[in-house]
Amino acid sequence: MDEPTTSNAPGKAGGGLAWLALILSGGGLLLAIGGAVGTGSGSIGFKVGLLLLVLGFLASVAGGVVAILAWAIGRRRGRVNSRPILAALAIALVFGGYFIVQLSTAMSVPPIHDVTTDLADVPRFATLPVRADNLADIPSNGDPALKALPAEARWQAIHRKAYGDLKTLHLPLDTAKAMDRATRLVQARGWTIARVDPSTGTIEATDTSLFFRFKDDVVVRVRPDLSPAGGAIVDMRSISRVGQSDIGVNAKRIRAFLEDMKRG
Repeated sequence: MDEPTTSNAPGKAGGGLAWLALILSGGGLLLAIGGAVGTGSGSIGFKVGLLLLVLGFLASVAGGVVAILAWAIGRRRGRVNSRPILAALAIALVFGGYFIVQLSTAMSVPPIHDVTTDLADVPRFATLPVRADNLADIPSNGDPALKALPAEARWQAIHRKAYGDLKTLHLPLDTAKAMDRATRLVQARGWTIARVDPSTGTIEATDTSLFFRFKDDVVVRVRPDLSPAGGAIVDMRSISRVGQSDIGVNAKRIRAFLEDMKRG
């Protein structure tokens, strides 16, 4: 039996579906990019930007499904319009894979956006303002015991369970050297520095994400270690300016920063 021929021109044998698939997949990707650019520029709100991302994902997945259908029809009729089908599938797979990874990450972490190494003595911002609704919507996850707690205690309980690995860092350095190391690391990351105060041992800065230009504010606190070990202790706090969940970004940022602090 002869193999189906391939064609790059639209035709009756699934050609229209092939181009429709490309329009859906490519259009979905452009819609998501538009949401990211619009959010980053401030022309649309972040909720609208995220909605466009979701709609773009759905359109792209639909394009992938239509591409498979176009390939099946074209193969049965002996003519496969391969180029738009392959392009539509590639976009759907790459964009869809990215979206699913992000969604999976979001579902694996608690919907909180304020993360720190010290729940008992949380590092405070002096220059950068903390969002007004910071503890306004801390979820109880259907747990009556959590629901009965005040918002801050509920946040601490959720934080303690999810990010129990985040601890105060002890360094065999004096506070001046620890502050210098922390400042250099902040600068190397390209964060926008709002304040460096050696007298209080604090650094405040803002990290901006690449695509949606989301801003997360960070405070690093360096104090002398009063234990017999001596040296310096470093605490950190990272908080998102918008959204309920941070998709684990703040904890990841703190882990990476403190790991670099240890390495020097």
